[in-house]
Amino acid sequence: MIALVRAEWTKLFTTRVWIGLLLGACALVSGFVVLFTSFAGSTPGGGQGGPPGGLPAVGTEQFEQLVLAVGANVTVLFLILGIIGMTQEYRHRTATPTFLTTPRRGRVVIAKLAAYALVAVPFALVVLAVNYGVAAVAAGARGAVPALSGENLQVLASSGLALVIYTVIGVGLGALVRNQVGAIVGGLVYLFVVEAIVRQISAIADAYKWLPGGALEALTATLQGPDLLERWQGALLLLGYGLVAALLGTLLAVRRDVV
Repeated sequence: MIALVRAEWTKLFTTRVWIGLLLGACALVSGFVVLFTSFAGSTPGGGQGGPPGGLPAVGTEQFEQLVLAVGANVTVLFLILGIIGMTQEYRHRTATPTFLTTPRRGRVVIAKLAAYALVAVPFALVVLAVNYGVAAVAAGARGAVPALSGENLQVLASSGLALVIYTVIGVGLGALVRNQVGAIVGGLVYLFVVEAIVRQISAIADAYKWLPGGALEALTATLQGPDLLERWQGALLLLGYGLVAALLGTLLAVRRDVV
């Protein structure tokens, strides 16, 4: 199994995909942090701690938690990382030699899940470091560097956990769909269209908190929002989605034909 995991890392790091995704994640996080800091406290109600209609002012506890949770906004790129990690075998037609080398397909899929979950950890740490570094510079320019207190560290840890789980979900989704473009487009449509529609339709809006997006919000949300689960419940639910995706992907990879 260790050899299979190392082989997956070799496949990943001999391409430039991971560089583009990681740099893209860091760029997005930096941009969001600067944007939030620039408008913090300048919108209606911002100075009162950030009720609906305004961002909390720089230096407040709510602002620090909000700006340090920005890393969770790039989960989509980690999802794509996991999808590419699984579907590249089918896209480049290397699945057949891979499965011939290791006939027990379940071991191959499990190795991919483990490899990408492990590689997502340092990637997430890089994103979180950029998140805090840019926040420290941007907020520090306005006289209030976010403190690395217990609550703020919990927010950072929650964001990092979400990034790792979405990578696992991506590998599972890639095993389910196998077509790389289809899996990525399907994932984007679900995240940005389907969940948004569910949230806006009052008749089914209560179901949103049980979806991956609702679980992510419950895990990382720092401002008062819609009816959501508790943070620990969101973490368990999101982890459950990751395990289900991994299990279904493994089972289907074992049972389906390669071509």
